Amino acid sequence: MSGTPLPQACAAMLRRDLVLAWRRRGDLAMPVLYAVIVTVLFPFALGPDLALLQRIAGGVVLVTVLLAMLLALDAMFASDIEDGSLEQLVLAPQPLALMLGMKVLAHWLTTALPLIVVAPLLAGMLHLPAVAMPALLLALLLATLLLSLLGAVLVALTAGTRRSGMLLALMLLPLCVPVVIFAAGAVAAAQEGLPWLAPVAWLAAALILAVVLAPLACAAALRIALDS
Repeated sequence: MSGTPLPQACAAMLRRDLVLAWRRRGDLAMPVLYAVIVTVLFPFALGPDLALLQRIAGGVVLVTVLLAMLLALDAMFASDIEDGSLEQLVLAPQPLALMLGMKVLAHWLTTALPLIVVAPLLAGMLHLPAVAMPALLLALLLATLLLSLLGAVLVALTAGTRRSGMLLALMLLPLCVPVVIFAAGAVAAAQEGLPWLAPVAWLAAALILAVVLAPLACAAALRIALDS
C-alpha cells in the first residue's frame, strides 16, 4: 500500500478484514448464538409474567448484545499481531489511526451488526412493545459503535499481555455502565410514551468524540505495545 491513494487503501483494509472474517464465519455466529440463548432463558427463569417481561425487555436485550460483543473483542488485533501484518501497517505511509479505524469498522460490521439485525427478534421474544423498537435499534446502533471504538483502545493497551481477555473485560466494564444507562433510558422512555431523543443525543455526542479520539489513542497504544 506504499503508493496507494488513501481512499483506496482504506477500502482495501476494510475489504481484507471482511474477507478474513468471512473465512472464519463459524466464529462470527458465536456472539449471535450467545445472545439468542441468553434471551431465550430469561422467560424460563422469570416465568410467564407478560408485564414483567415487557418491563425488562429493553434492558435485557441491550445488556445481552453488549456482553455478546465482548466475546469477539479480544481478537480484534490478535491475528494481525501474530502474523506480523500489524508491524507492516505501522510502517506504511498511510495514517495508522485511519487504518485502525477501518479495522474497527470491519469488526463492528462482522460482530455488532448481526446482533443488531437479530435484536428485534430477541425483543419480540420478551414482548417489547413495538413503539419502543425504533429507540432500541437506534440505541443499539450508537452503543455498539461506541463500545467498539472504546474496546479497540483497550485491546491495543492490553496487546501482547497474558490473560488479556480477563483484563479487557475488567477495564471495559466501567465504560459500559454509562452507555447502558443512556441506552436503557431511551428505551424505557419510549415504552412510556415519553420523549427519548435526549439520551440518544448523549450517546451520539460521545460517539462523535470517540470517532475522533479513539483511533488516535489506539494507534499510540499499539506503537507502545510493539516497541516494548
